[in-house]
Amino acid sequence: MSSNRRSRLITQGVARSPNRAMLRAVGFGDGDFEKPIVGVANGHSTMNPCNAGIQPLVDRAIAALSEAGAMPQVFGVPTVTDGIGMGTEGMKYSLVSREVIADAIETSVNGQCMDGVLVVGGCDKNMPGGMMAMARTNVPGIYVYAGTIKPGEWKGQKLTIVSPFEAVGAFAAGKMSREDYEGIERNACPSVGACGGMYTANTMSSSFEALGMSLLGSSQMASPDAEKADSAAASAAVLVRAVERDLKPRDIITRQSIENAITLVMATGGSTNAVLHYLAIAHAAEVPWTIDDFERIRARTPVLCDLKPSGRFVATDFHAAGGVPQVLRMLLAHGLLHGDCMTITGRTIAEELADVPDEPRSDQEVIRPWRDPLYAHGHLAILKGNLAPEGCVAKITGLKNPSITGPARVFDSEPACMEAIMARRIRPGDVVVIRYEGPKGGPGMQEMLAPTSAIIGQGLGESVGLITDGRFSGGTWGMVVGHVAPEAQVGGTIALVREGDPITIDAHRLLIQLDVSDEEIARRRAAWKAPAPRYTRGLLAKYTRLVSTASRGAVTDATE
Repeated sequence: MSSNRRSRLITQGVARSPNRAMLRAVGFGDGDFEKPIVGVANGHSTMNPCNAGIQPLVDRAIAALSEAGAMPQVFGVPTVTDGIGMGTEGMKYSLVSREVIADAIETSVNGQCMDGVLVVGGCDKNMPGGMMAMARTNVPGIYVYAGTIKPGEWKGQKLTIVSPFEAVGAFAAGKMSREDYEGIERNACPSVGACGGMYTANTMSSSFEALGMSLLGSSQMASPDAEKADSAAASAAVLVRAVERDLKPRDIITRQSIENAITLVMATGGSTNAVLHYLAIAHAAEVPWTIDDFERIRARTPVLCDLKPSGRFVATDFHAAGGVPQVLRMLLAHGLLHGDCMTITGRTIAEELADVPDEPRSDQEVIRPWRDPLYAHGHLAILKGNLAPEGCVAKITGLKNPSITGPARVFDSEPACMEAIMARRIRPGDVVVIRYEGPKGGPGMQEMLAPTSAIIGQGLGESVGLITDGRFSGGTWGMVVGHVAPEAQVGGTIALVREGDPITIDAHRLLIQLDVSDEEIARRRAAWKAPAPRYTRGLLAKYTRLVSTASRGAVTDATE
């Protein structure tokens, strides 16, 4: 059905009177049945700072929708938070929640035949889950990001959520006092809002500006600031106009606009999770897109922004320096952006950027001028080799030399690896292998922020490699390779690695290799047996049965 599909259903004579009666009970009057019904997917939660500031944004959006002539109808959307679940069994629900969010929004929008949807979310999986749902339902939609957290401070140093994770490793290694360790933990999160570097939440929200599904300039605002609520109201007004025009997500989410989004991710030094999530978004929108497309874009795109986790600045600094619009304008001016892509405003991305200067202001250091990028090429490299014939993702920013060959230190779970790191059993030159943490094996691809941060905190970030069939936090950096596919649970080569085997990670050659003979690998494969699934009932068991390989986005509705 096209625009105003619900309004058409509830005005088709006597047969629809029960529908009208029920709607009267929630505030509809005689003049309201001709108005478009716009859903507001509300991700508010008091359990985490990422989502705790959402309700004021929802309230502003509801008022603006009503003012613009729509009938807003609110429904709840669940969220879990990686920073709280990290290192616990709860972390296994993180990526799974992306699918739950997408399913919940699809169910509400289609089940109630809504004419449009405004999605408001804050934590990492809220963004891709919401975008997947909008692509599936294909009714006019817009994404409103809850906003970034303000940076904490301890002894003059700006803090983010990654700071206490790294402090764990530094304290365990005797490189940090208890006073500083406790001071960092107490001061890292001073306000509501999502993690403050170019981590996964800010990566996905900023990329939605480039995709055309969020308002330009809205993604890096601080959650508590008045301008964030103002942008929610402006987004609502834009959405009503899109409903009137029948401008739908699949008119906006195209192969070219996804290229724009990934180019922005590369230019800003964004999270490895963007690879997984854009494979899933493209799948939902039925846009042809593969893991190799990321490498194609990486090779042509410079890193222009000096942002955490490996850089110096946080999201609020980025916003003050010109933010996403400034970077997009630079990319457009140098031929790396498809300027004719449509946005939710009904104008092209080039039209939206018309008043932004070609180069950043000289009074800031967050966004580098085009002639002096932070790195000449993007930072999310797709590696392949006998350890990952389907591909895997390496984050190579902040490294002097993104290559290592060393002996494997093998762990069949993230907790087992963390125990070894904290006991200081990992040495310079080692290549840590964490397996059976993939989409099916984990299940749910746990993030490895705790072990990677502990390695950084112990001063081993440049000298220790880490590979996993799980994921990384957007806050991770170092010699790390994730999303190794096929995963261990289905018999991928990572399942066959033995303690002490030499492994090569070489981002220069885009290579990840188990340096043993093909014959030996074949012998090990013949002897390997899949372990029993870790869950046999409930959500995680269903996810295990349905989820695809990471190289296809770890989606649960793949048809082959």
